[in-house]
Order: sequence, then structure tokens, then C-alpha cells
Amino acid sequence: MAVSKRSAAESKRPATSLDQRLALRRKKREERAARRTTGSEPERRRAAQPGRSRRFFVEDEERGPRRERTVGPEPQRFATSFAPGALDPDAEKVVRRLTSSGHEAYLVGGCVRDLLVGHRPKDFDVATSARPEEVRALFRNSRIIGRRFRLVHVLFPHGHVVETATFRRNPPVEAQGADDSLLIVSDNYFGDAHEDALRRDFTINGLFYDVEDKTVLDWVGGMEHIQSRTLQTIGDPVVRFQEDPVRMLRAVKFAARIDFGIAPEVYDAAVQCRGALAMAARPRLSEEVLRLMRGGACQRSIWLLWEMGLLDVLLPELSVYLADVPDDSLVWSLLVQVDERTKQDSTPPDDVVLWAALLLEPLLEAVEAEKDRTRAAHDFLEPIVERLNLPRKMSDALVRIVTMLPRIEQGKGSRLRKSALLPFAQQIAHMRRDAQASIKS
Repeated sequence: MAVSKRSAAESKRPATSLDQRLALRRKKREERAARRTTGSEPERRRAAQPGRSRRFFVEDEERGPRRERTVGPEPQRFATSFAPGALDPDAEKVVRRLTSSGHEAYLVGGCVRDLLVGHRPKDFDVATSARPEEVRALFRNSRIIGRRFRLVHVLFPHGHVVETATFRRNPPVEAQGADDSLLIVSDNYFGDAHEDALRRDFTINGLFYDVEDKTVLDWVGGMEHIQSRTLQTIGDPVVRFQEDPVRMLRAVKFAARIDFGIAPEVYDAAVQCRGALAMAARPRLSEEVLRLMRGGACQRSIWLLWEMGLLDVLLPELSVYLADVPDDSLVWSLLVQVDERTKQDSTPPDDVVLWAALLLEPLLEAVEAEKDRTRAAHDFLEPIVERLNLPRKMSDALVRIVTMLPRIEQGKGSRLRKSALLPFAQQIAHMRRDAQASIKS
């Protein structure tokens, strides 16, 4: 008996060689095949039905009992091979290990979209049928994060992280609250692959890539919009924007960053729903504004916000200023300078510089005729701090830069050399000088 226990323990130890791991994998596959052939009559009958896959159960955490799930509608499949080295090898490794362990797993979202339009993805995300605990068990180099919805970060050398999420679905109607608002306050529900695709915001973000078959799986019509370079929501745009108002800012971000046109009905819905931005979480709004500024297309992003009326809700101070100045305002030239520096350095400027470039001109106008420039700058920024949850440290830095800028432009900045904000103020001064020169030329 003791010998058998040791043998069982030894069989659970990880294989130390490639041949041993392959042999163990073959043995597990044979065992699974044997269970399929020797199972109960209902199980064998279900397995023999075309178009149906192995049954499995998903239990939503704190969301009631387990429910039976089966594979839904078949997606359109598009054979797609990317250039060698285009896919992240670590992400491929995660997908292959999950699939070899009997789970569904795909590259999803932004990385698939960027690859299809010829951009280099910033990161690669994986979606899988495996639960977070199952993913964690497969990867010793991983950790489970998140409270609202748990994800797994699979860690690789040099700080590289592959984010791996379980398929999700839209919450049921009864979970959306008793009021008439469509705002989603919880989406902590596991689902299937097709449900995960349908819950996403835009069709171009609902595409999955099968690493093994080298095919794009499309449940939402995203490939058609990739080819026509059109940004379209999944479902009614008015409903989707009311569910999550931040999607309007994401629409602007994608249209500007990958140079897509916004579908007319999506554009009109954003204009109609722009007031719903006031219902969104303030930290999310602040972060999305920064993402617009960091993406290398901030000039077009802010212009779209202004044209669609979204800037009236986010930054009415800037929107009113732009309405009162000529079309070749220094604001637009400064944003062009931000884009050029982002592309030149392959990284965006510091957040202090980004906020300063965005708000500098209306802020200078607000303090121009004031004796106490510091007080006037604080008064100008206070509503923005409240509306967008702008950190107090950031607003104080902007006030300090505004007070430093005249000295720097007059060549009297030597007294400021001890200030930690001097490099940022000098960068703004240089950008402003280049922007003024571009307008004159």
C-alpha cells in the first residue's frame, strides 16, 4: 500500500524532460477519450450530436447556482496568417498550454484588431474557458488579481505580463437594478466565447484569433468593418453608450488612433448621449482623457471630442475657449507638437506635460489680467479637479508651471533650477515656441 501511494505521488510530479511531458499528455488524452466512450448513454448520445460540444458548467461567483452551458452559434472563420514575429511568443505559449489542457483559448481584443490593421500591438490579451483557479494551476508563474472580476496575470521575464481572462457574458436583466437606467454596474458573470464577443463595445474589438488554426473567429461582423475601416458598435449604439458612457471616449480614441471613420449612427448616438458622461466614474474619465493624449493622435482626438460635443461635458472651459479663437489656435498646434514628440520618442511625455499642453492656453487667458496669478489658476482648475477627479498634486503642478512659464520664456529661468517641475516647464515652453513658429509659417 505504501508503494502504491508513493507511485501515485510520483506520477503527479511535473515531468523533468520534454519526452516525459509529451508521454504524460498523450496518456491524459487517452484517458479522456476512454471516458467519452465508456460514459453513460445520455453522455454518449450528446457527444454524438453534430454541432454540440462537451458539456461543462460555469458557476458565477456569488451569482447563484451552476448553470449548464453549451457552445452557441458558429462564428465566421477567416484564415489569417501574420508575419513571423508578429505574435507575442509568451502569449502564444499561454494559449497553447490552455488548449492542450482541454480549454478554449484565443488571442482577443485590441491585439487582434491592431494586427489586422497593420499596427504593432502594445500588449496581447488571452480569453479562455478556464476559470481563474484553473489557469493559476496551469501556470506557476501567475497570480490572480482583481475583486470585481478576477483575472490572471501570467508573468514572464523582464516584467512581461500576459493578461488572461475567463469568458464573460452580459449580466441578466434582473441584475441591472430596479431603476430605468441602462448603466451597467456589475458584469461579473462568466460565459462562453460567443457571449464574450457579444458583450464587447465595438465590432473591431470582438474578434478572436485561434493560434492553432491561424484563423480569425468573428461572431460580430468585425472583419467587414476592418476592411471598410469603419467603427461600429455591437448592437444599438444608444443602448451601448447608455450602458457605459466611457465607450463614447473609446470610440473617439479608436477613430483617431487607427484612422477609422465613425459610422453615422454611432456618431449621432454619441452626440445624443453625451450628457451621460456625467454619470461615469470620474477616475475613468480622467484616465480616458490621458489615453487620448498618449496615443500619438491627441490632436485629432480632442478635435473629435470638440466637434461631437463631448468636450462640452468633459472640459467646458477648453470647449468655450476653442469656440472663441480662430481655427489655427495655438491649442491645436500644441497638440500636434505632443503627437510629434510621442512618435519621435516612442513614448508619450509625462502626464504633467500632457495636461499642461491641453489646458495651458485657456489657463493663461484666465490668469492674464489677474494680479494674483496663482489664485486665479487655482480657481480655474478647481471645477476640473471636481469633474474629472484630477489629482490635487497634478493641479498644483499645473499652477506652478503657469507661474514659471513667463520667466522661462524671458530667459530668466535660472532661479528655478531647484524646482523639480523645471524640466516639464521647459518642455512646455519649447513646444509652445515650436507651435507658434508653425502657425507663422
